[in-house]
Amino acid sequence: QVQLVESGGGSVQAGNSLRLSCVASGYDFRMKCVAWFRQVPGKARGGVAVFYTGGNWMHYADSVKGRFAIDRAQDTVYLQMNDLNPEDTGRYFCAAHERACYYSGSIDGTDFSFWGQGTQVTVSS
Repeated sequence: QVQLVESGGGSVQAGNSLRLSCVASGYDFRMKCVAWFRQVPGKARGGVAVFYTGGNWMHYADSVKGRFAIDRAQDTVYLQMNDLNPEDTGRYFCAAHERACYYSGSIDGTDFSFWGQGTQVTVSS
């Protein structure tokens, strides 16, 4: 059974950093398309970052470019979030699928087969 489990969320003040983790069990993150999404109540879920774990291909939403970085170590995918601001508040989910990664201006969540339960990030001003 595939499980993705996120952790690392919390409440921080603007300007601080958090590092989110997504641990996979029953699933091999090698050569997969993995992404982080953010969900805010009352708003559509939005893709934050996507990358192909088998190479150096990755893309970020404009709102987080230069501040967020996605990477992987063995069975864990990370999202390093620096210089956080209140607009980064939301529940963060990792997701994965086994087809080709692509980016066409946004990250489409319908492409992703496996999802975690999310971890809450709250940034205060």
